[in-house]
Amino acid sequence: MQITPSILNADFARLGEEVERIPSADWIHVDVMDNHFVPNLTFGPTMVEALARSTVIPLDAHLMIEDADRHAPAYVEAGCASVTFHVEAAKAPVRLAREIRKAGGRASMALKPATPIEPYEDLLPELDMLLLMTVEPGFGGQSFLDLCLPKIRRARAMLDKHGIETWLQVDGGVSLETIERCAEAGADTFVAGSAVYSADDPDAMVRALREAAETARA
Repeated sequence: MQITPSILNADFARLGEEVERIPSADWIHVDVMDNHFVPNLTFGPTMVEALARSTVIPLDAHLMIEDADRHAPAYVEAGCASVTFHVEAAKAPVRLAREIRKAGGRASMALKPATPIEPYEDLLPELDMLLLMTVEPGFGGQSFLDLCLPKIRRARAMLDKHGIETWLQVDGGVSLETIERCAEAGADTFVAGSAVYSADDPDAMVRALREAAETARA
């Protein structure tokens, strides 16, 4: 069970310090938005590169951008250990996943809540991680969509069917109130933004989320 705090809800003017507040995190989730694929604008490769130099915790870039095929490999070069592209924005997802891996990163593919997983079953062995959005991408602080739970279960069944070790990540509305349901459905990697950075002790929240997920899976 891995907890990946999103810095979307952190203080952008003090990102280095904000990351230092969560030493128990397994990954740092970096939401990259281009104001086209989603109606919001955040980080680019230069800021990601600066953040990568300031922490030993590996970066997990979530690219909510158009033309992912062209831009995704640059985030591996910028220092991200994992790069997630949206299948809705990729023209050649298998080729892109292989390019990310060739560049030295873990390749991940994301699906919006309304995008079915079934058409992409044959692609799963090409991925190191599958991200299922549990809110509409673009903004932090949204409420978890319970309607995504059956999709998480179907994705877990597919991964088990193929006997592959692809991680199953969920992102959106993850909190102490929702993480157990996600873990029971089969997720093993969790993005949490508001829940972590709105807590009095963000690192204690990271540990509490991990414990809740492990208890639910057990």
